Amino acid sequence: MPYTSPPAFTTRPTLEGHFGMAASTHWLATAAAQAVLERGGNAFDAAVAGAFLLHVVEPHLNGPGGDMTGIFATADEPSKPQVMMGQGPAPAAATIEHYRSEGLDMIPGSGALAAAVPGAVDSWLNLLEHHGTWELADVLDFAIDYADNGHPILARAAGAIGKVSELFTEHWPSSAERWMPEGRIPEPGELVFNHAYAEVLRGLIAAGDGLDSREERIQAARKEWTSGFVAKAIADFIAAPHRHSTGGDHAGVMTLEDLSSFSAGFEDPVTTDFRGYQVAKIGAWGQGPVLLQALKILEGFDDERLDPSTEIGAHTILEALKLAMADRDTYYGDADVDLDWLLSEDYAAARRDLITEAASPEFRPGASRDGAAPSFTTPLIPEGADKEALIKAGIGEPTVQKNGVNNGDTCHLDVVDRWGNMISATPSGGWLQSSPTVPELGFCLGTRLQMMWLDEAAPSALRPGRRPRTTLTPTLISKDGQPIIALGSPGGDQQEQWQLLLILRMLVGGYAAQEAIDAPALHTTSVAGSFWPRTWVPGGAVVEDRLGEAVISGLIARGHNVTRAGDWELGRLSCVTRDPETGRLSAGANPRGAQGYAVGR
Repeated sequence: MPYTSPPAFTTRPTLEGHFGMAASTHWLATAAAQAVLERGGNAFDAAVAGAFLLHVVEPHLNGPGGDMTGIFATADEPSKPQVMMGQGPAPAAATIEHYRSEGLDMIPGSGALAAAVPGAVDSWLNLLEHHGTWELADVLDFAIDYADNGHPILARAAGAIGKVSELFTEHWPSSAERWMPEGRIPEPGELVFNHAYAEVLRGLIAAGDGLDSREERIQAARKEWTSGFVAKAIADFIAAPHRHSTGGDHAGVMTLEDLSSFSAGFEDPVTTDFRGYQVAKIGAWGQGPVLLQALKILEGFDDERLDPSTEIGAHTILEALKLAMADRDTYYGDADVDLDWLLSEDYAAARRDLITEAASPEFRPGASRDGAAPSFTTPLIPEGADKEALIKAGIGEPTVQKNGVNNGDTCHLDVVDRWGNMISATPSGGWLQSSPTVPELGFCLGTRLQMMWLDEAAPSALRPGRRPRTTLTPTLISKDGQPIIALGSPGGDQQEQWQLLLILRMLVGGYAAQEAIDAPALHTTSVAGSFWPRTWVPGGAVVEDRLGEAVISGLIARGHNVTRAGDWELGRLSCVTRDPETGRLSAGANPRGAQGYAVGR
C-alpha cells in the first residue's frame, strides 16, 4: 500500500458480492433499491425507487420540489457515461431588476423567490423511461407505502422541524399543519405520514391509465407533473406573499408556463484522467469540475503528499481545494466556461506552483487563457453570522455549523447491478424548511436560486432560463472504458472535498470502500459559501479530531485556521464498485449519523 498511514479501523465491513449493491444516506432507501434488484429490476429501476422513497424518509434533506444530478453508465455502452440533468432553471420573471425592486441585494435562502423550476422528479422519470425496465406503479410503490403507512422520523428531521417551528407557526401555517401535527414538534422515532404526497404519486400513475406501453405511461406521468395538477397547485400557491429568510414577505415568480416548459435530459460529462483512471463529472453549470481541477493539481505531487491522514498530505489537499474553489466562484456558471483551459496541464502546473509549505488565507482565482485577470470578483463575506439564528429563519443549506457539526443537507445513493449498469445520484432541495408547504401536494419548492448573484458581471448571475450553479455533484470513475466506482456525498460546498478524500484513498492509497469512507475527514471553509448568506473563513479548515493531534497541530503551525469538528462529524460518503474482469462488486456507506447503509450480495 503506497500510504504510510493505513486505515486503522472500520465501523463495518466493505460489502462484497456479484449480484447487486446499493448504498444511500438512509437505510430504507437502500433496502428499497436492493429489493428492486432482487426482483429482477436493473440499477436504474432500483435508483428511482430509492430516490422517491428518499423524498418521504429524508424530508429535511430533499423533496419532490427540489433538484438532482446523477451520472451513470449502462452495460450496453459502458464507455459512454451520461449525466442526468435534473437541475431546473430560473423562472422567466426571475430577473435581477425584479429582485432589486423587492429591496433585495442577495437572493434569499428560503421562500419561493429562491426556487428554481423543480427538476428532480422529471429527471428520475426520464431515467426510468429511457433506461429502466419496471412499470412506474411498481417503482413508486415503496414511496407510496411509507408515505401512507408512516415511517419513524429521524432525530435530525425532528430537530430540523424544531429549529424552524417558530417560522412555521408564525408565518408558514401550511408547513406547521404538515410537520407539526397537533401543534407540536414530532418526537424522534415517531411515525409520520404524508398522505398528500402519496396521492400525488397515485395521480402520476393514473395519468397513464389506458395507454399501451410502459414508456407512454411514464411520459404521461411526466406531462402530468410538469403541466397538470402538480404544476397548477405550485403556481397558484406561491403567488401569495410569504415570509422569506431576509425577514420580508414576497410573492414567488414561478408560473405554470415555467413549470411546463422544463424537461429533464441527459448530457455528456466532463472528464479528466488521473493516475490511469477516468473521472467523470457534471459540467461547469455546477461545481463538478472542481474535483477534476483539484485532481489535476494534485497529480503532479508524489504519493506521500496525497495522503489526507498526514500533515503534509492534508495541507497539500486543502491548498489545492482552495485554488480549485476560487476558480469555481470566479468562472463557473450556466454560461461559456473555458474548461479546456482550466483543466489543461499548463494551467494545473501554474496553480500547483502556488502551493507552498504554509497555508494561504487569500482568495486566488487563476488568470484566463490570455493571461487576463478575472472580470468578476466574488464578494467575500467574513464568517461571524449567528448560524443558529439563520437556521431558524429557514436558511438554505446548513451543512456545517460554526463548531463543525454536520447538520446534513442533501441525499445520495449509488447502485450497481449484475449486468454492469452503474449509477451515482445526489438528490437535494425542496427540504421541508425551504418554503411553505403546498397543502394539497405535501411538499414545498427548493431554494437553489440562492446560488446565483444579483450582479450582471457574475458568470452565475440570475438570468431567466439559466441554471443555478448547483453544488450537487456525484462522480463516476472508469478504467479502460469500464465504470468501476460510483460515489458521492451530501455536503454543499463540501461535496467535492469529501469525495476527493475517498478517491485519493482508494485510487492512490489502496483503501477498500468502507475503509476510505470511515477514515477521518477534513475540508476547507476558505471559500465563498454557495448558500445564503455566503460567508467564508480565510484559511479555514474543519477537521475530525481522529486526524490526530500531531497532524492537527502541524496544520495550525502551517497557518490553517482549524476548527475541530469532533470524531465522527464530517462526510456522508457512499459508493459502489465493480471489477469488470471478474464481475465482483463491493459497497460502503457512511456510519456518521447512524442512518446511511449499504446492502448487497
